[in-house]
Amino acid sequence: MGHTRADWSEHYTEGRNFRRLGNEERSLLAEHAPAPEGGRALDACCGTGELAAYLASLGYTVDAVDFTDSAIARAREEHAGIEGVRWLRLDIERDDSAPLHAEGYDLITMRLAYPFVRDRGRIVHGLGERLRDGGALVVITPTVENTPSERRDIALDEDELTLLGAGWATVERLDADGLAFLVLRGPCHRDTRAIEKRPTTGHALTGALAVVTDDGGRVLLGRSHLGMLELPGGKTTGPEDFASAAVRELAEETGLVADPGDAHVVTMLVDDSHGIPRLTAVVRITTWTGTLTTAEADKFDRWEFFDLHALACVGDVFVPAALAIDSVWPGVIPDLPPVVSYPLAADPSPVPGEPAEAVRLRQAMAQTVIDGGWAPSEPVRSALRTVPRHRFAPEVNLADAYDGGDRAVITRRDETGRAISSVSAAWLQADMIESLRLRPGAIVYEAGSGGYNAELIAHAANGRVVSVDIDPWVVRRTRAFLTEAGSGRVTAVEADAALGAPAHLVPRGGFDGSVITYNCWDISPPWRDQLAEGGRLVMPLEMGGYTRAIEFERRGEVLHARRFTYCGFVRDQGQQGRPAPVVPLLDGALALRFDDGPAVGAQGLEEALRGRRHEVATGVTMRAANSYFGSLQLFAATTVPGFCRLAAHQEPAEPVTGIAKDRDAPAILGEASLAYLIHVQTKDSDRREDKEWEWFAYAFGEQGPELAERLVATVLAWDRHIRAEANDEHADPVLSAYPAGTPDDALPAGDVLDKVNCRLVFRWPGRDVVLPGPVERPVADAVAEGV
Repeated sequence: MGHTRADWSEHYTEGRNFRRLGNEERSLLAEHAPAPEGGRALDACCGTGELAAYLASLGYTVDAVDFTDSAIARAREEHAGIEGVRWLRLDIERDDSAPLHAEGYDLITMRLAYPFVRDRGRIVHGLGERLRDGGALVVITPTVENTPSERRDIALDEDELTLLGAGWATVERLDADGLAFLVLRGPCHRDTRAIEKRPTTGHALTGALAVVTDDGGRVLLGRSHLGMLELPGGKTTGPEDFASAAVRELAEETGLVADPGDAHVVTMLVDDSHGIPRLTAVVRITTWTGTLTTAEADKFDRWEFFDLHALACVGDVFVPAALAIDSVWPGVIPDLPPVVSYPLAADPSPVPGEPAEAVRLRQAMAQTVIDGGWAPSEPVRSALRTVPRHRFAPEVNLADAYDGGDRAVITRRDETGRAISSVSAAWLQADMIESLRLRPGAIVYEAGSGGYNAELIAHAANGRVVSVDIDPWVVRRTRAFLTEAGSGRVTAVEADAALGAPAHLVPRGGFDGSVITYNCWDISPPWRDQLAEGGRLVMPLEMGGYTRAIEFERRGEVLHARRFTYCGFVRDQGQQGRPAPVVPLLDGALALRFDDGPAVGAQGLEEALRGRRHEVATGVTMRAANSYFGSLQLFAATTVPGFCRLAAHQEPAEPVTGIAKDRDAPAILGEASLAYLIHVQTKDSDRREDKEWEWFAYAFGEQGPELAERLVATVLAWDRHIRAEANDEHADPVLSAYPAGTPDDALPAGDVLDKVNCRLVFRWPGRDVVLPGPVERPVADAVAEGV
C-alpha cells in the first residue's frame, strides 16, 4: 500500500485495521506512563482510536489526531461511549497546530506510525516541545529485526532507533511482543556541531551546495551514512557552472527538479578542510518541483525538511552545509568555525513559504497590538498583519516570534551576554511607526537594523527605508533576510548610524521621518539635519538614566516633543554610546550612577551608610493597579539638582538600603550624606488590587534629613501636578531640544538638562511652585567610569 493521504483514507474506508493493541503494550503504558492528576495525552496518528481509548481508561484527557477523515470517523463511531477523548482531523506534519492543547501534554504517543513520517527530526523535536515537565514521548514501532523483508518499509533499523533517542535526557527501550517500545523523557535537544569529513587527497576542493526550502519555509537536509546532516550538492563537472551543478546534484540526490534560472549563487565561501583549501558556492534555489526521494541510498539514509529555529539542536552538520545555511539565515546555527565569505551581487526574488500556523499567529499578534490601542491607523495594522516577522527572527519558534506582549527577540549578544541587537516588541514598533505620522510614499531613515521594523515602515508608508547599523554581522543578517523575505524597498547600510545616512541616500529636502531603534543618551545632529522640516524623529532617549520613546517634530534647529512612550531598547554601540559614570560603595554592594552630569566624590558615604537610617513618609500611596511610577522617576531626574541613582548589586545591600538586588532608586547627594526614594508596602491583602505601597525618603548622614525633605517635596509636587490614576495618563512635560551651545537667554523657561549635542528644556506642570533649593555638596573630585 502507498503512503499518501488518499491511500490511508482508502485503507480506513475499506474497514481495514492494523495490529491490535496488545496486552504487553497496555501493561507497559500503565507502568511507565501512569496518568498524573489532571493528566493530558496526545495520541499522534491515532488511526481508529484504540490506543486513545485505552489512554482515557488510564485517566488521561486525550487529544487523538489523524490526518484522514475516514480514520477519525471510524474512531468516533467505534468508541462513541468513551469519555475524555477529543477526536481531531489534523496532519501533524503540515497543519496548523492551533487545535492542540496550548499548555502541553504529560504523555504523547505515536504507535505504528513513526516509519511513515517524512520529516522525522522536525516532528520529534516539535512533539518534544509540547511535553510538560516530566512528560514522556512513547514511540511504539516495528523493528527491521522482527519484520519480514518485504515489509521493512514499515519498520525501523537500529540506526534509526538510536537516532530517534538522540538528544533526550533519558531513553528507555522495552519490548512489547516484538515491537520496540521507547519511552523518551527530558528536553529533545542536541547541540549542533559543525564537523568535517575525512581528509581528502586532493590539492583543493570546490563544490556547490543547494539551499532549498519547502512551502513552510523549512530547509532541506539529508542525513548521510556518515552520521551528519548535509545540504544537497557536490563538485562541478567539466565546464559546468556552480548553479547548474547545484541543480544537477539536487536532482541526483533528492529527486527534486529545478531550473538553473531559479538557482542563484548568493555567496562564495572560502575555508579549508584538514589544511586543504576549499571553495563552496552557496546556491539558493527559489523554485522546484518533484517528489522527495532518497535517490542515492548508498550515501544518504533520508532527506527531510527542518524548521530553521530547530537548527541549533539537530546534532552534527557538515561544516560547509552549516556555513552555507548561516550565509542565508545568519544566526540560526551558533558557534560556527571561521570562514571568509564573498556575497555576490545576485538578485534572487524573495522566496515565499510559511506554515499555516505563522499566518494565524501573525493575525493574533496584530490583533493584540490593535486591541492595546498601539496601531490606530489601517496602514500600520495592515503591515502587522502582512510582514512575516518570524522570517526576520528564524532562530526562535513561531510562538516566540509572534508574541504579542512585551517580549523582544534577542538576536545578538556581546561577550558578556548583554543583548546588543533584537527584534523589538511588536506593540512598541507599531507605536513608534504611528508616531512617525508618515504620508504615502515617505522615505524614512532607520538607525539600527534587523529588517523587520524597516519592512513594517516600508509597508505602512508604501515608501522606502534607509537602514543603518554599525555591526557588520547585523547588516549581513539584515541583507540576507531582506533578500529572502523583503519587499525591495529597504536599503541596509553598514556605518555608524549616529553619523546619519550616506549623503547620496538622503532625499532632497530630507527624510520624511527618522526612527532610532536603540537607547540613546544624546541626539545626534545629523538626525535633525537630515530630517525634513516638520518631519518626525522618533527615538528612545535616556534622561537621568530613564528611557522614553519620544516623538520629536523638527521646527528649524529645534526639536519639539509631541509624545512620550515608556520603553527600553538595547544600548548604542556607536560613537555616541556613553557608559554611565559610577562610584562603587560597600565593596560593590551598592553603586552611585551619574547618567547625566559628572560623577562626584563619595567621601564619607560608606561611613554614613553604616550609621542610622533616617526615614520620612511622604503620605503618597499607590496600589497595584496604578503602581507605575516612571513619571516620578523622570520628574525627579529632570528637576532635582544633583540627581543620581543608587543601585544595589548584591543581596547584602538590601537590609541596609531596602533596595532589592539589581534595582535602583532616585537619589541625591550631600556632604557625606545621601537620600533616595523607595516604596514600602503598607497594606497586604489576598487580592492583588487591594495591596498598597507608600513612598518613603530614606537618608543617611548628617545632611540626610534635609535631603529627605527635598525628595518628599518632589514626590508631593509630582502627586499634585503630574500623577494620574491611570498609568498611561500621567502628565508629560513640554520638552524641546535645542542645539548645544544655545545660550541660556535663548532658551525658554524650564529645567535644563545638558547633553553633548543638545540642550533639553523641560516644562513640567506645576513647576511654578517653588521647591526647596539644593543642598550644597562638594565639588567633584572622584570619578569612576563604568557601565
